[in-house]
Amino acid sequence: MISGLRGDTPAPPLGPGADGNGAGPGMRFSVDAWDPSYGTSTEIDDFLAESTAPVDVNVELPAGQWRAIDPDPGIPVPAALLFVDGVRRIEARVWIEDGNLRGAPGGEASMGLCASYAAGVVCCCGERAHLVQHEIRRGLFTVAAKADGIVTWAGEYSACHTADRKDQPLSVTLSAALQRRLGDVEKRTAVAARAAIAGHGVPDGADLLVIDGPLHDRRHLPRALGYIKSHRTTYLPPDLNALVGTLEPGQRTPVFLVGAHWDRHTWYLRLPGATGPAVAPWAGIVRIECSADLRAAEVTGLAAVSQVCLGRFASAEYKDTRAPQNLYPIAGLERELRRRLGDPRLLYRALRLTAQAAATRQG
Repeated sequence: MISGLRGDTPAPPLGPGADGNGAGPGMRFSVDAWDPSYGTSTEIDDFLAESTAPVDVNVELPAGQWRAIDPDPGIPVPAALLFVDGVRRIEARVWIEDGNLRGAPGGEASMGLCASYAAGVVCCCGERAHLVQHEIRRGLFTVAAKADGIVTWAGEYSACHTADRKDQPLSVTLSAALQRRLGDVEKRTAVAARAAIAGHGVPDGADLLVIDGPLHDRRHLPRALGYIKSHRTTYLPPDLNALVGTLEPGQRTPVFLVGAHWDRHTWYLRLPGATGPAVAPWAGIVRIECSADLRAAEVTGLAAVSQVCLGRFASAEYKDTRAPQNLYPIAGLERELRRRLGDPRLLYRALRLTAQAAATRQG
């Protein structure tokens, strides 16, 4: 168990409206009756684009000399590891009435997402792990420019407007807007966490940020790694990609550079706990990212640190269905953040009651 992650401090009030009837003036909306985890009762297809990023495989070793790199036990370990993660949950899909917007058949309403999202940081220093920072938000994500926030007795969903894009489904546009807001919160909590541990006896510059997921716009944070658990595309040419499946626990590939929308250095690492003849070749493989602005020596140094630091937090299969990639500090942080989001059934009921009250007032 990770100590310090089961505090009983409730989430702070997220806005006014204790009476629970706070929809914005003039805005009529309804709540989709389907469970959000099953999508929406009106079929809207999502899609995923595939990466065509250019790759430079000669950053650490020439392509012809690629080999598995063993961990160096002499590498100094950071005094503190800061694990950063965020969670998001769609509480309900709502339909905002506006004849000028797309979304529902006949163009009579636009779909919006009422979502809760949160980010936090767990600090692993000494012999303990503790929650040092967290932030909780709720929002109504919509392309309806005149949409107002929704205030319920259980919390306020601030209006988060985003531009409609005709080249992709509305659900993708709204989900991307939610993800951007979550990324902003993760970045703020990461910066705040570093300030918070200043009094914990951690020397300045002796920590390491491990961000669950790609770095994206957080790549400028110093001493930061992006931790990618799942793989949706192949970056390496076939002859070098074959090396990944042969890695032993603790081994990594050489560093390579990936381009496209933003550049980053990256490498593959195999965590302990996923070996044996019946295990898939890429079991326990994670991909680590760091900034493309770092010098080659800094990048290889971070890669070496990742080998000696991350494996000790790898999860066991009997404890986590995403083992070993779902590191224990990240798993504990996810559970705590989801607890602090509140009861989804309660929040959903509050939205339904607010929608009914708004409809009654407006006739």
